[in-house]
Amino acid sequence: MRGMRRAILLLVLLGAPVCAQKPELQTDPDFRLRRTVDVVNVDVAVTDARGNFLRDLRRENFRILDEGAERPITHFASVEAPALVLVLVETSPAVYMIQQQHLDAAYALLDGLAADDWVALATYSEKARTVLNFTQDKGALGGALRGLRFNLGMAELKFLDSMSTALDWLAPLPGRKALVLLSTGLDAERDRRWAPLSEKLRASEVSVYAVALGGSLREYRQGKAPASEESALSFEQANRDLKAMAEITGGRSYFPKSPREFEGIYRQVSSALRHQYSLGFSPGSHDGRFHRIEVQVVDEKGRVVAPVESKKGKPAYRVSARQGYLAPQ
Repeated sequence: MRGMRRAILLLVLLGAPVCAQKPELQTDPDFRLRRTVDVVNVDVAVTDARGNFLRDLRRENFRILDEGAERPITHFASVEAPALVLVLVETSPAVYMIQQQHLDAAYALLDGLAADDWVALATYSEKARTVLNFTQDKGALGGALRGLRFNLGMAELKFLDSMSTALDWLAPLPGRKALVLLSTGLDAERDRRWAPLSEKLRASEVSVYAVALGGSLREYRQGKAPASEESALSFEQANRDLKAMAEITGGRSYFPKSPREFEGIYRQVSSALRHQYSLGFSPGSHDGRFHRIEVQVVDEKGRVVAPVESKKGKPAYRVSARQGYLAPQ
């Protein structure tokens, strides 16, 4: 177990400068964020076909397309720095019987966090609740985890609304931000809530790292649920949503079938966050619209080398980055 704990989280060590003051989650229900984007920041990870991260890339090896038009890269960095990590844990009746899996996953964060990383803890069932505001005291996080209570009985599960709330909490904070999600991904009213959340994710600077919980229960339900069951409550749909959240924000999604798989997942999460490049560029227009961006890796002659197809038809290189940004108006 100790080895597993050490493996996970060197979690989000790269990126933005150290916060001069203690960051605080903005939990005012009347809070509305309105800001101008002068520089668009994009965190990028590049891996080969075996999942190894490409190191020693330079500014000249990257190209950013904003709605198909190339934008000059004004900022480039590949150094590590402290990060803000919000851990969001589902505590609904849906996971009461597998709560130990939650705790095994969450406790493993402790040994991996760097001393100067900031970490916060929140839970959700019917709504998101702050358990521990940002702190560098990892012992406080351990105490908060030990005090988690999982709900019994019937409750309306509002996963997507809770995700939206968590993104609002993180939005005004500066620096590199990651949301580590421990969840089944189920939502009682998924069809109504997905569209607004996906729009918010596309405009967010938060990377989502989703660890799907349920293990063998997810595998049992997939493909075996009655045809009449609401798709919003199916694990199949939940899997698609968790994958989409990670892809939109440039993060990763994981679907362990047993607790033994956590250790390998934690190593992947740690590596993904340690081997990133930070790119910045000025927005091409001030139209207030969502702009889709594409990050390419090029060689010394400007030829695109990632992503490219290997001989087996699989991508030889993978570029992970957010899909776009909301332009200033």
